[in-house]
Amino acid sequence: MFENLSPPPADSLMEVGRLFRADNREAKIDLGVGTYRNGEGRIEVMAAVKESERRLLETQTGKGYVGPGGDALFCDLLANTLFPELGALAERQMALVQTPGGTGAYRLGLELAALRFPSARLIVGTPTWPNHIPTAERVGLRCVTYRHYDPASGVVDFGALLAAVADARPGDLFLLHGCCHNPTGAVLSPQQWGALAAALLAARVVPIIDLAYAGMASGMTADAQATRQLIEVLPEAIIAISCSKSFGLYSERTGMLAVRATSTASADACRQTAESLARTLWSNPPDHGAAIVRTILSDADLSSAWRAELHAMRKRLAGVRALLAGSGYPGADRIAAQEGLFAMLTLSPMAIEAMREHHAIYMDPSGRINIAGLNDHNIDRFLAAVRTVSVAQEVA
Repeated sequence: MFENLSPPPADSLMEVGRLFRADNREAKIDLGVGTYRNGEGRIEVMAAVKESERRLLETQTGKGYVGPGGDALFCDLLANTLFPELGALAERQMALVQTPGGTGAYRLGLELAALRFPSARLIVGTPTWPNHIPTAERVGLRCVTYRHYDPASGVVDFGALLAAVADARPGDLFLLHGCCHNPTGAVLSPQQWGALAAALLAARVVPIIDLAYAGMASGMTADAQATRQLIEVLPEAIIAISCSKSFGLYSERTGMLAVRATSTASADACRQTAESLARTLWSNPPDHGAAIVRTILSDADLSSAWRAELHAMRKRLAGVRALLAGSGYPGADRIAAQEGLFAMLTLSPMAIEAMREHHAIYMDPSGRINIAGLNDHNIDRFLAAVRTVSVAQEVA
């Protein structure tokens, strides 16, 4: 069966991680995989998470299955944290299903859409997270791309985005990053989000919104504002939500699928169908991460402590952005106007390879860096290396 099986093309981010782990140089810098790291370069367990786990250890009496739909209270609390202003709309016309991480939510949303409309295409702005297109293709959807980001200006190519909506067919899916665009960090203004919502409505296109980084720009509710704008205007939307970054629960695989439907009956049908699909994909989602989030969000003091920690994380990221923006590196000034964990450097593949080989600095071949990998201990060395390879790039 497997004699002639060829390995798939390497995932660039996973390859960067593999090379980083194999490097024995003590001062190496990891700017690859998108995890938040503290000022000492560590992926730290949040204090609110630790306290939540302590309470669970003392009170949890069993490890039974949670059912294909997962923890309903976790889903309700998370939805209310992100969309507190939706009120009755969220209660009556949104289907909520717990998933293994944001990737599980994205896959389940695609499965649901493909089951209902198998001829739908997924329209994807580039560059994007490397897993977006392969996951859609596994479901059987055809992907169509357009240029989302203008590297010369460092902003969203909004004209190209609206043109892609205009070229879409009714029933197509349109992929959007709800906040903190991965990999560019480029943002849309509230006015642009409003214009986009109107264009999607006119084109009869369903957005699938990747909300993986809520909390990492301006706060959980604020970072979900663009998604709320879309939900309020459009009759249908698919939202993939992750708790990996906002709660630091990367290894716990904690996420949620939210589907905005046209009626209570449609929302209930979406929930039941999504649960049926989940039964064939992973049967039941993992419980521990969702239990942590549920414990935090259901306790006012614990929730307040968690929000304070999340605020400190955002403040550190903003500080790193300010240092990068003031570094004098060509185009670095745009980084301050962007948001989230990521930014794009205008380095050639040869320069990026030189960063790795000569300076032990690891980043994606696209030039994307995870700015959370920078701190007071390594940012000067990083900037010096960038200047060195940039000069070599100009000479070449």
